[in-house]
Amino acid sequence: MHLVTLIPGDGIGPEITQSVVDIFAAAQVPVQWDTHNAGETALAESGSLLPQGLYDSLERTKVGLKGPVTTPIGKGFKSVNITLRQKYDLYQNVRPAQTTPGIKTRFEGIDLVLFRENTEGLYAGLEMYDERLGIADSISRITVEGCRKICRAAFAYASKHGRKHVTMAHKGNILKNAGKLMLDAAKAAAAEFPEVTFYDDRIIDNMCMQLVGKPEQFDVIVTTNLFGDILSDLCAGLVGGLGVVSGANIGDDMAIFEAVHGSAPDIAGQGKANPTALLRSALMMLEHLGEKEHAARIEKALNETFLQKEQCTGDLGGKASTKEFTQFIIDKL
Repeated sequence: MHLVTLIPGDGIGPEITQSVVDIFAAAQVPVQWDTHNAGETALAESGSLLPQGLYDSLERTKVGLKGPVTTPIGKGFKSVNITLRQKYDLYQNVRPAQTTPGIKTRFEGIDLVLFRENTEGLYAGLEMYDERLGIADSISRITVEGCRKICRAAFAYASKHGRKHVTMAHKGNILKNAGKLMLDAAKAAAAEFPEVTFYDDRIIDNMCMQLVGKPEQFDVIVTTNLFGDILSDLCAGLVGGLGVVSGANIGDDMAIFEAVHGSAPDIAGQGKANPTALLRSALMMLEHLGEKEHAARIEKALNETFLQKEQCTGDLGGKASTKEFTQFIIDKL
């Protein structure tokens, strides 16, 4: 039995979290949930966006499943997501994007995985503002060690999963030093994993053009924090949107899996939310825990449901509520 920290989140978070809990129970997945919240709901209940009880739970379980959370804007609060990633050095943001039969998109044959460095760059929060001059400075700081870790993680993943092609996205033509750090780290990782037979690099603006022109040419992509944030949403758009893609934040000692879309307060409590993104993130979690057979069984039921449009939620062209969609998946287990 695996003990997992469950973070329901805000808005539609509790609804889609319950969907995953119900599907796991029906599939008899050996997971026991330790539930603690974060975000606006936690702030209202405990006075803290990230209560100590949540930290204590994560440090016990070393694995979490997180629904979408809301960080109040303009009130001095640091992002919940960034805080967790930096506190536990969850330096890998892993975002698969795969074409799925039944989900209509403009493209076919996409099967790629993006590795985004998760703790450095512009998201390090190194900002200064000179009110007298009206100048704001945001420092994008990356380190040799951070570059090495994310590049090695991408190549190790490719090697483990039989993927032969890794692409580095960068802006080394302008950011000479930062670009060189990432390029050197990627070349070192490529030498360490010769079974990954093809390594190349693309300048970030060209990378975006290539992704929307011929996305099927890419396999594993690795890049820095800001570029990865942009590319991950772009890749999600290629395969159906943020509502159907999974996400993971992985470090050496802990991993938190999450839905990468927002908390959608405008539809909260209406039974309209699609739980696919969180469910797919939970399946990544099962693979991380070594429960591949359970993950494959649930994924099969989910994919069979996609093929029956009337059984899908409204965002996928169907009429099913969140609970109905969940039950259709359960019926196929």
